[in-house]
Amino acid sequence: MADGTDKNSSENGDREHSAPDEAALSARLGNLDQRLSRLRGASKNETDQSGDGSGNGAARASAMARGFRLSSELIAGVAVGAVIGWGFDRLLSTSPWGLIVFFLLGFVAGVINVMRSAGVIPEQTDR
Repeated sequence: MADGTDKNSSENGDREHSAPDEAALSARLGNLDQRLSRLRGASKNETDQSGDGSGNGAARASAMARGFRLSSELIAGVAVGAVIGWGFDRLLSTSPWGLIVFFLLGFVAGVINVMRSAGVIPEQTDR
């Protein structure tokens, strides 16, 4: 029983000594939390301004969708031109010339469509 009373008295002593330690620890944690909040706020502002943050998944998806749309317009122009040229060659027996001419015309049309979609060339409006 003597051991039990000594144990209880030492635990009470630890609690009394740990109260200032807990207060100091609590103050340190509060200070750390404030510093982290300031750093997170600063880094969030920097990523918002630069546009490279991890929260910009929607912007990255939108840019990727735009890239796919532009590349598909170019490929579609070239493919349609090649098919029309091949068709003319089959109908008129002008073997490579129809394909070559319409392939080039399709390429030019595809580039013009890409430039219009990208906003480099303004779309024509009716006067």
